[in-house]
Amino acid sequence: MSSALTFLGSLGAWNWFILAVLLFTLETIIPGVHFLWFGLAAVAVGILGLLVAVAWPYQLIMFAMLSMLTVFWVRRYAAPEVATSDQPDLNVRGAQYVGRTLVIEEPIVGGRGKVRVGDTLWPAAGPDAPAGAQVKVVGADGTVLRVAPA
Repeated sequence: MSSALTFLGSLGAWNWFILAVLLFTLETIIPGVHFLWFGLAAVAVGILGLLVAVAWPYQLIMFAMLSMLTVFWVRRYAAPEVATSDQPDLNVRGAQYVGRTLVIEEPIVGGRGKVRVGDTLWPAAGPDAPAGAQVKVVGADGTVLRVAPA
């Protein structure tokens, strides 16, 4: 065991790069983005350790501080609710049809019917209308398209 510690001690700042590679490997194996930020902190401390002679206790403190800073920075600026998308309705299929004019396939009776979108029938909710009439999609509630007369 002492020979392993002696070997690691002889590597100096390169230990941080080894740790970074291990953390990046864990990042690829374990789902989620958990180890990336710690790996980046290890790389930063490794680079700093190569440029400036810093004692290992201070390197550990720098690693802990950089790890916390990167995690808090990512939680603040890369959170899903903060990130904007050029296609916000990408996974909300019904919302993509809002504004389109469609043809009623099965008459809307009692507020419920079906409209044809391409080769698919979608449930529709709106005022009663006969089959073949054109309606405009005004909203979506899950998989039910809310329609109004066109």
